[in-house]
Amino acid sequence: MPRVVLEGRGEFGEWRDAARALAAAGVPPEDVDWREKGSDADLFAAPDALPQLPSSGDRRQMTVPPAFIALAEAVICHSDPMRFVLLYRLLWRLQGDRTLLDVASDEDVARARMMEKSVRRDAHKMTAFVRFKEVGSGISLNGRRKFLAWFEPDHHIVARKAPFFQKRFNDMDWVIATPRGSAAWDGEKLTLSDTPCEKPDLTDPADQLWRTYYANIFNPARLKVKAMQAEMPKKYWKNLPEADLIPGMIAAAESKVLAMAAKQASEPLPFHDRLKQAARNVPATPKSPAGTLAALREEAAVCARCPLHQTATQTVFGEGPEDAQVMFVGEQPGDQEDLAGRPFVGPAGKVFDQIVGEAGIDRRSVYVTNAVKHFKYEPRGKRRIHQRPNMGEVTHCRWWLDLEVEMIKPRLIVAMGATALASLTDAKQKVSEVRGRAIPLSEGRTLFVTVHPSYLLRIPDERLKAEEMERFRGDMRQVRNLIGQV
Repeated sequence: MPRVVLEGRGEFGEWRDAARALAAAGVPPEDVDWREKGSDADLFAAPDALPQLPSSGDRRQMTVPPAFIALAEAVICHSDPMRFVLLYRLLWRLQGDRTLLDVASDEDVARARMMEKSVRRDAHKMTAFVRFKEVGSGISLNGRRKFLAWFEPDHHIVARKAPFFQKRFNDMDWVIATPRGSAAWDGEKLTLSDTPCEKPDLTDPADQLWRTYYANIFNPARLKVKAMQAEMPKKYWKNLPEADLIPGMIAAAESKVLAMAAKQASEPLPFHDRLKQAARNVPATPKSPAGTLAALREEAAVCARCPLHQTATQTVFGEGPEDAQVMFVGEQPGDQEDLAGRPFVGPAGKVFDQIVGEAGIDRRSVYVTNAVKHFKYEPRGKRRIHQRPNMGEVTHCRWWLDLEVEMIKPRLIVAMGATALASLTDAKQKVSEVRGRAIPLSEGRTLFVTVHPSYLLRIPDERLKAEEMERFRGDMRQVRNLIGQV
């Protein structure tokens, strides 16, 4: 039985050359004894000479799909000493079944994929958790600063990831030391070594910067300890300067979340203070007569029935004739509506205006409003991203919608979207279940259900978007026909 002893430091070429010679000589996997240099199994074993390659006429032709090369280059970096046996067995089996790697349930394939995944994960951790620390002071003789980093990988990935660090940190001299070898860059040459290193005892002024940065980006409201430990196992913590903050931040997370909630409940976002101050400086106007739509709008302008008023710019009330026969109800105002103080003036409003007009409905003759009167959103930088209102917020705002219906007395109400449907009925139905149907309501009114125009804007597929646009046009034509019947 041929005995093959390899360095086993993640070098694909040494295994490939040995496997090529054995396979060309027709040596089956069960007849090869693969060993890793320095292992217990190799302690009293000496390698055998590899078989001489037969002449071209007698040589067994070995071919593999490209996917095997990529898989083997990753698996060979794994620390499991059985990786050589596994790869050679896969190589041998691929000669009879070129589609073997597509069989996910195959034991050899599944094991190789698991090894590949583990190596790739370890490589990702190296790029994420390596921390360079400057050694010496000032600029070196070659005009470059010098840095040292320590990392403890699970597998032989130093050579695999060294080119990444060379490209990323090309303008400085550095050494990455690990128990499995090292990589060094001096601006001209990338040097790799298999010699195990000892952990250096280094500190760096940047350590405090890392602590400050991590303390400021830590969000206690989104803390998931198990997910954090899965992404950053404790073995990496000891090598990160910010790691000593983690236990304390976890312990204080609950109290900080409560403090954040209390602060959010009393303090609106800073730019809203300026907008509201400007609104307060507007000269007062005489109050509208009680019992009118204008008076109802003025009352809603100071609504504080739910927390949404604290972050919204203003109440966005409905608009249209007080004697309108048709009322359109949407979900809530968007970013542009929140700033303008009018419903359906943003992108969804433009789609609404266009299609309603094409259906022969004059928007000036209908009343347009929303189930929720304040804009709910999540701030992301300078943008405000729409968030769907919850049922508690919809229920609070139903007070105003009911008063609008009572004041306008429409004969036909068009609910656009699930939120509008929920605010107008007590039934828990999906829009798809009742879309396009005329549903009788109390006091002789009729409810018609369709989608919200913003849904049409969110469809990524152009063909499907065109189909849904045409379907919405059909809904509006039905609304036009119903107007003449109510």
